[in-house]
Formats: sequence, C-alpha cells, structure tokens
Amino acid sequence: MLLEIDPQRPRPRQINRVAEVLRRGEIIVYPTDTCYGIGADIFNKKAIGLIYQIKGLHKSSPFSFVCADLRDISKYAFVT
Repeated sequence: MLLEIDPQRPRPRQINRVAEVLRRGEIIVYPTDTCYGIGADIFNKKAIGLIYQIKGLHKSSPFSFVCADLRDISKYAFVT
C-alpha cells in the first residue's frame, strides 16, 4: 500500500490507516529530509523482529528510534 500524506494537511483517515498497520505489528517506510526510515511499534516484538530481518542485523545490534521529545526517551530505554 502506498499513501501520499500531505504534511501540511494530513487527512485523518490516512493517519488512521497507518496507525492500524502499526497496531497489527507491520512496518512502514517513510521519507525523511535525507533518506527513508523504517517505522514500527517499538513495543511489538514481531515488528521489531521484521526490522532486524529486513536490515540484516543481529539481535544484539542496536538501532535508533524517534521520540517526540528527549524527555520521552526514559519511557523506552535505560538512561544513565
């Protein structure tokens, strides 16, 4: 499925479709300013496993994730 979402006027129906894909444990691919990113529900082991498989990473390999705010990182990772 390919959705073109206008960042200035995103349509709620399209956003809901993407959210449903993520809830099902599937992944999304989205453009950034320099390349494409792979997105998934960080709490869904199936989805995270798919990212490791697609990228050819060993399960011990770290990868980055996007937070709305730096203060949010402690919800998802141990910060020292």
